[in-house]
Amino acid sequence: MATVILVRHGRTTANADGTLAGRTPGVLLDEIGRAQAAVTGERLAVVPLVGVVSSPLERCRQTAQLILDHQTGSLVTPVEEGITECDYGQWQGRSLGELAKEALWSVVQAQPSAAVFPGGESLLAMQSRSVAAIRRHDAAFEAEHGPGAVWVAVSHGDIIKSILADALGMHLDLFQRINVGPASVSIVRYGTGRPSVHATNTDAGDLSWLAAAAPAGDAPVGGGAGTQAPQRARS
Repeated sequence: MATVILVRHGRTTANADGTLAGRTPGVLLDEIGRAQAAVTGERLAVVPLVGVVSSPLERCRQTAQLILDHQTGSLVTPVEEGITECDYGQWQGRSLGELAKEALWSVVQAQPSAAVFPGGESLLAMQSRSVAAIRRHDAAFEAEHGPGAVWVAVSHGDIIKSILADALGMHLDLFQRINVGPASVSIVRYGTGRPSVHATNTDAGDLSWLAAAAPAGDAPVGGGAGTQAPQRARS
């Protein structure tokens, strides 16, 4: 089974301002966001990636480049519309504080499967197209590079939360329980029987274990032996 590393873009000027950027063009990483993405690139430098797939929006392509800057060799770097930001319609560009007063806000929080953004898409449609895109790329990378293939998808908070909810077997109405911070790393392996979630929302830690051969498809009864020996604390 191949492994997909889901990376949210780093912090943007809109994130810092409390604005729902959506698909607004020209929203870029701020100084903190560039530093966050660079750290993620450093974490992933020990992993021989076979590809970095990005949402078409600038903030994701910037993050993807900062990951690629720490890789060697020639990687495929497709842009994938299927993992672009949710179409928030008339909510796009408005402040989160203002949106929290809208009746739809409570639906987004408590029953997101029923949420349809005015002039935009539903959260169900967002999840369907993003999961389909991730699974399609995952199958293609595994077919070309074998079950040990590791690749990165750089996308957006709600997109990654919906993909993780699907992988965890959670109803979309529970996806707000998942947190996905800027430039965070989450890891999923899609097996023949079911997905396996290996990490969510991490912003630190050794990822060199991802360079090892892919494990067997079955979950180890009792939890297994793990992926690596514990790191010694430095004095």
